[in-house]
Parts: sequence; structure tokens; C-alpha cells
Amino acid sequence: MSEAFRGEFNQKVDAKARVSIPAPFRRILEAGDPSFTSGSRPRFVIVYGGDNRDYLECYTVAEMGRVETKIARLPMGSPQRRYLERNMITLSLMVEIDDDGRIVLPQKGRDKLGVSSEEMKEGLEAVFAGTLNKFQIWKGATYEAELARHAAAEADVLPEGADMLSLLPDDFEV
Repeated sequence: MSEAFRGEFNQKVDAKARVSIPAPFRRILEAGDPSFTSGSRPRFVIVYGGDNRDYLECYTVAEMGRVETKIARLPMGSPQRRYLERNMITLSLMVEIDDDGRIVLPQKGRDKLGVSSEEMKEGLEAVFAGTLNKFQIWKGATYEAELARHAAAEADVLPEGADMLSLLPDDFEV
């Protein structure tokens, strides 16, 4: 992957569930869609599976292909393979970005995020959060609460006064 999904972007979701994909993410999605050509619409995969997730996880077509290859290597019928097939393949869908750079958040995705039609009418905000080879879509309030929860839980990960780069493997050079 030449570029990473990075940063966080707050995007409005309209009453019809349309939301703009941040422009930097669109470029990466275009590069990660093998069938994308100038004039066509880029596609990507939204995963709404996983009971312990309050967000949608989004993959380029190429990155999802790598995930699928790893799943296919697991023994057929194994609990791990069945779990991953259900949560990463069955509970996912391919979406296409329209000419205005938007998608319609699918109903299953809105259900996963806990988004009501009333919230959309009132002007809901979604957060797009980059996580290197994929990105997440969160309901704004849930994202903020999760950041606060993680900050408290991670207080003991980094020793006081240490640089965060010290968490990387020893062979990492800046």
C-alpha cells in the first residue's frame, strides 16, 4: 500500500443517509480498486460485522482481497474461519462512490452505528478515522466517547516521560 488512511474527518450525514468520503480517502480508494479507471466510480468494502465494534470498518477492494486470501487459508469448517466468513464476508458489502464523492450509508451500517432517521434529519455527524490500511466510520458522539475511554485505558501503556516512538520495535528508525 503506497499511501495510508490517516487523520480524522467529521462529515455531515444528510436526511437521505448520504455522506461525503473525505477527499484524501477517495484517492486511496481509487488506487485500491483494480477496476477503477478515469471516468468510473471507485468502490470499496464496508464491513458491519463484529459484535464488539461500534463502527464500520472500510477496506479498499485490494486490501479486502488480501483479507479474503488469509481467511481462505484457514481450515474449512473451523470455528475461526466460520467466524471470519460471517463477520468479514457475509456482514459486509461493496459500495460505490457517486460522482459527488458520496455514498449512501447502507441501512445495516446505520443500524450498526445506532443512527436513527431523526438524527439524520437533525444533522448527524459521522467521523472517518484512518487506521493505515483501512478506515472506520463512527457516529460522532460514539467516537468521542471511545477516544476518552481509550485515553484512560492506555494511561499505563507509555511510561511517564517516554516518547511514544519507544513503543515501536527496536529496528524502527526515524
